[in-house]
Amino acid sequence: MAHTGIASTQQYNYEIIKKFAVMALVWGLLGMAAGVYIASELAWPFLNFDIPQITFGRLRPVHTTLVIFGFGGSALFATSYYVVQRTCQTRLYSDWMAAFTFWGWQLAIGLGALSYMFGYTQSREYAEFEWPIDLLIAVTWVVYLALYVQTLRRRSQPHIYVANWFYMAFILATAILHIFNNLAVPVGLFSLKSYSLFSGVQDAMTQWWYGHNAVGFFLTAAFLGMMYYFVPKQAGRPVYSYRLSIVHFWALSFLYMWVGAHHLHWTALPDWTSTLAATFSIMLLLPSWGGMINGIMTLSGAWDKLRTDPIMLFLITALSFYGMSTFEGPLMSLKSVNALSHYTDWTIGHVHSGALGWVAMVSFGSFYHMVPRLYDTRIYSTRLVYVHFWLATIGILLYITAMWVAGIFQGLMLRSFDDYGNLAYTFVETVAFLHEPYVVRALGGAFFLSGVVVMAYNVFMTVRQSRVEAAEIEAKLAAKLARA
Repeated sequence: MAHTGIASTQQYNYEIIKKFAVMALVWGLLGMAAGVYIASELAWPFLNFDIPQITFGRLRPVHTTLVIFGFGGSALFATSYYVVQRTCQTRLYSDWMAAFTFWGWQLAIGLGALSYMFGYTQSREYAEFEWPIDLLIAVTWVVYLALYVQTLRRRSQPHIYVANWFYMAFILATAILHIFNNLAVPVGLFSLKSYSLFSGVQDAMTQWWYGHNAVGFFLTAAFLGMMYYFVPKQAGRPVYSYRLSIVHFWALSFLYMWVGAHHLHWTALPDWTSTLAATFSIMLLLPSWGGMINGIMTLSGAWDKLRTDPIMLFLITALSFYGMSTFEGPLMSLKSVNALSHYTDWTIGHVHSGALGWVAMVSFGSFYHMVPRLYDTRIYSTRLVYVHFWLATIGILLYITAMWVAGIFQGLMLRSFDDYGNLAYTFVETVAFLHEPYVVRALGGAFFLSGVVVMAYNVFMTVRQSRVEAAEIEAKLAAKLARA
């Protein structure tokens, strides 16, 4: 492949994309390794040892932060900067603003992970940073928003491609969610501790307004932006229905903001509030499946690519898990189902079918498409892409199947009664039952992590190959000049 990277670099800022892509893999490896370890701690409690910093309670937020915000966030920065430049045919508005978002985000993730291990946390779902880190994130995010909007304003095309709509919704909604969820009063200027402005049921409502919309916008709308660009590009075909993509966008953007309270059925929250949330959750099924069908049907007339293109396998499998997760979520929001599923590992299985099956798989597919183009070369090993796909798929299936078994039986055991009206099982018996599913879950996580190790090696060798090719071209040019 002829090298045209110099011209591309002058037209677009690829350096910042490369940095975020590398850090996505670094945080992914660290975060998923932490996930496998804490899964092992639950299966074999002796692994907690007598070291507070590596106990399950400390490492669990480290795991979620590194995989959601470290891996997922860095992947979104990388792909959004790539997509907005390519679709608008213009360079990022400001190189220094792009660099600021990189260092601000990486610093926040690193400081957050360390603070958790030393016991500093607000203990809020998906938003456990203490207030100085929250401020750093807020400033970084506002710069990100300004940079993205200004780049869109500079576009050479009058039309704003739909992927940018989803990225914009994610950036704007995440800013609003982060700021309002983290309204707090510090104990002192030089203290990491703070008190939330909310308390009681209002605090719970605010947390799950944030918690579910972190899923709705950070982990769904954002990665749909990724899907709407990379699936058509990899398939070599236009989006199946552009009109459906716009309906998908507006329906998701409106409905998601209302559904967080379905996490609070059977609590002190007013019954009408959680019922309304469940109603909107059921309504979400239609646009979600509309988006899934739109992505899959983009392959119409090109189904043979599923036999010949491993990157397409990642992207279509991701869409399949997106469809499954967005069916399971509304199902679990129903009060009758929630009475069985809530406070069990079924919820953990649901979250990871979305996180591993949808978020991670679409990110892997997008990276395999994007990285060779960033470095103007071919992927080092297509065979290793296949290896990664099967390791990831086996890992996901082991993980979510184990959690479905664990959660459903856990729920059934906790609400079983004997002939005398007493509980049929003690809590300890439910814990003992969970051992084998937890072992299978840890095994599934190990499979998935090994796939990411394979990917990191493949990407490293691809970058190395690009540099070797560039050096060879420079040597040939130098030889020609010498002969001239």
